[in-house]
Amino acid sequence: MTKNLNDFLITKDVLKDISNVDRKRYLQKIKIVKYLFLNGSTSNAEICSKFNISLPTSMSLINTLMDKGIVVKAGQGKSEGGRKPDLYGLKEQSFFVLSIHIKRFKIKIAITDNNHSIITEETIETEISPKSNIVDFLYEKADEFIQTSGIDVDKLLGIGISMPGLVSTTEGKNFTYYLTEQEPESLQEKFEKRFKKPVVILNDSKSACLAEYRFGKAKDKENVLVISMDWGIGLGIIMGGKMHTGHSGFAGEFGHIPMVEDGLLCHCGKRGCLETEASGLALVRKAKEGLEKGQTSILNDLTGEDFEKMDPRVIIQAANKGDQFAINLLSDIGISLGKGIAILIQIFNPELIILESEIAQAKQFITTPIQQSTNTYCMMQLKEKTQIELSNLGSNSSLFGGTIAVMEEVFKDQVAKLKAET
Repeated sequence: MTKNLNDFLITKDVLKDISNVDRKRYLQKIKIVKYLFLNGSTSNAEICSKFNISLPTSMSLINTLMDKGIVVKAGQGKSEGGRKPDLYGLKEQSFFVLSIHIKRFKIKIAITDNNHSIITEETIETEISPKSNIVDFLYEKADEFIQTSGIDVDKLLGIGISMPGLVSTTEGKNFTYYLTEQEPESLQEKFEKRFKKPVVILNDSKSACLAEYRFGKAKDKENVLVISMDWGIGLGIIMGGKMHTGHSGFAGEFGHIPMVEDGLLCHCGKRGCLETEASGLALVRKAKEGLEKGQTSILNDLTGEDFEKMDPRVIIQAANKGDQFAINLLSDIGISLGKGIAILIQIFNPELIILESEIAQAKQFITTPIQQSTNTYCMMQLKEKTQIELSNLGSNSSLFGGTIAVMEEVFKDQVAKLKAET
């Protein structure tokens, strides 16, 4: 019996001594493990249907995975007229992934297991900039976090790091932040040298979209847009049932579409970007400006450092208490965002738009003005075919996305090795 999935994964050296028949069976087993990771407990019949293999072959593969300690029986499914089918799933905590979500003013670190449970998590207050020294800082914090978590480090398959900015996953670089840390090596290469584990870096909005695509409301849907509303605004695109990242991996820079003529200077260098009017940064800026002009609000209780470090969460809490100033601020943000969303609807004609991240926590205070605005600015023939809903994954969608990205890279690497040797 293998100790964990890491022991089960095949290496190039081992492949040299394996027959083509055994390679094919191993490939089938890897596909089953991936399917169970992404879909949870499943019956033998479902596996047969998914991979077009016979019941005896599928059962033989499952039994081998059970003998290896990777798969276990996980109860019984619903009966369809006969005996209830046995369900099979991945053994609890057979592997882990370290997922790191870098935000503008804090970093969230979590260890997730193969059944998508967060074993432990931690938040670090910090601020990022183009010159931030992230590799050593993050490694030291993460290494301490791993050591205190008590997990078996041999079961840690890799590290997924989601972050804002123009991020190329294939190049392993961020073209907005950490610029001094990725020449001539990429961020990914530097992180892998420190962690001595596979590392995947990806844009935070793409990470959230990946989580929605695999586990959230976008699962099994064909045409979906995922809009991340945090300090900035990002977009994930699912078209034809596949995620699209564009030629350079930068597709979805929704927040940096100029919407206001001669508007405020955006941190990207252009003026009047949607992000200057409809992001968490815009929400906080407008709140401070209003309070300084004498607006009546419970937010006036914020003084000193609390005022300076105001974040969207505080404004949303005030709105939930009935604060009219906070409600009006969110309405203004929603109207501006809805105007941008109307453009997306007319370009992509999606069946569903999912709103996620911090500003989405405002719920009806943000969705109502967005709906009103899209009704105003969008052709009704397209608008009435598009649902706009809040994510059901909570505040950790980017953490889950980082986990999925690592595991998909692990599975892809296994398949590539097998095909290269066949």
